[in-house]
Amino acid sequence: MRSFILGVDIGTTSVKVVLLEKSSKAIVESQVLPTKSDIADGTRETNVKEQDPARIIGALNQCMSQLSYDKLQHVCGIGVSGQMHGVLFWKGCNWTSDDYFNAEDCSQLITWQDGRCSSSFLSSLPKPNSHLSVASGFGCATIFWYMEHRSEFLKDFTVAGTIQDYVVSMLCGLEDCLMTPQNAASWGFFNCSSHQWNTDVLKAAGFPLRLLPRCVPSGGLAGHTCSNWHGIPTGTPVAAALGDLQCAVYSCLSAQTDAVINISTSAQLAFTMPGDFKPADSPEPASTISYFPYFNSSYLAVAASLNGGNVLAAFVSMLSSWILELDAGVALDECSVYEKLNCSAESQNDSDLTVTPTILGERHAPLSLGHVTNISTSNLSLGHVFRAICRGVLDNLSSMMPAMQLRQGGVRRIVGSGSALLRNAVLRQEVEKVYSLPVVYGQDADAAVGVAMVLCDRL
Repeated sequence: MRSFILGVDIGTTSVKVVLLEKSSKAIVESQVLPTKSDIADGTRETNVKEQDPARIIGALNQCMSQLSYDKLQHVCGIGVSGQMHGVLFWKGCNWTSDDYFNAEDCSQLITWQDGRCSSSFLSSLPKPNSHLSVASGFGCATIFWYMEHRSEFLKDFTVAGTIQDYVVSMLCGLEDCLMTPQNAASWGFFNCSSHQWNTDVLKAAGFPLRLLPRCVPSGGLAGHTCSNWHGIPTGTPVAAALGDLQCAVYSCLSAQTDAVINISTSAQLAFTMPGDFKPADSPEPASTISYFPYFNSSYLAVAASLNGGNVLAAFVSMLSSWILELDAGVALDECSVYEKLNCSAESQNDSDLTVTPTILGERHAPLSLGHVTNISTSNLSLGHVFRAICRGVLDNLSSMMPAMQLRQGGVRRIVGSGSALLRNAVLRQEVEKVYSLPVVYGQDADAAVGVAMVLCDRL
């Protein structure tokens, strides 16, 4: 009888679930749905980026309900990955046999895009005992912000973790939160060499240590399902949650000489470091490259840009709002806008318009903003502008990790992944121009597939 591994990825804009046949690792079913979970900024703070966990869990349950019940009955393991850096607070485990998740006991999810921690606030934090810097949107930085601005808020909760850690905790009925180094490193104040939180540093700063998750190895189990879930039997092994970046890389990295470029909401370019590589002892805030924990004590060299598909989405949204203002009542479907923009830009092979699309800043340069230069009467068509934006996304990424650095790292091929890249022929053309390396595109190169593959390899 066939058995299956369930892979779940809780992304910034969507939830995806896949079923892999354990013996062949073949994808037999998959479902994906947008979460539509973004919460509009309130008037309390600026640059707030929060999501409603109830909508995220609702999308997850809807995805699960669309998978074959008979296959779910033969799931022998569950892997979960998700958006890194963010933080969710909850009040221990409080589920019933009818519904694992009780959103009334949760805070909103403060995401990796959150910008409430200003540069001056971040500079006031203690220096981490880690090779990774701390940025706005990182879990520990967000908790420090609440300590200073809304300390009463933290008293309402007993547990904190990423949204994917929350899902694992609920599935297993855990009273605490288990977190892998992949997610812990993305929170800040975590030493990747010792696999320990900077408890001495945090305690001295008055940090609520009770909220720190307990660390377990990446690829290890967190527990077992404590009740039947959409047909998946009670007692099914559940792996500790992993980072979506690492799982996306795992899904499509077939050789040590490959690099992976992923452009979805944001953009990342990554390749594996040699097994004996050890990062520096202290943060390098101005560095455009970060070294994130991967598997088996190895590291990924990562250029992680905040500006990817979200830049294209902002442009499309701007166009749609302009059209609506100019002709009241005319509302265009954004999918059709994307299609028309792609067609216009494909017919425009090049453009001398220059767009620097860093409208969200970058972690190494948080005050950086976008700008447009070399404007003329001949380069303002939609084809010119969209082509220049796509090239700008790649130029920005290559300024963080140049082609020369890839070659020095032994990279001979780039594997392209991510929804924005796979759906956008113009972005793909610009990848190939900027990096001048062979590029292959894998439709199944995603975190949901990757987290299922990780569990397949370990069960």
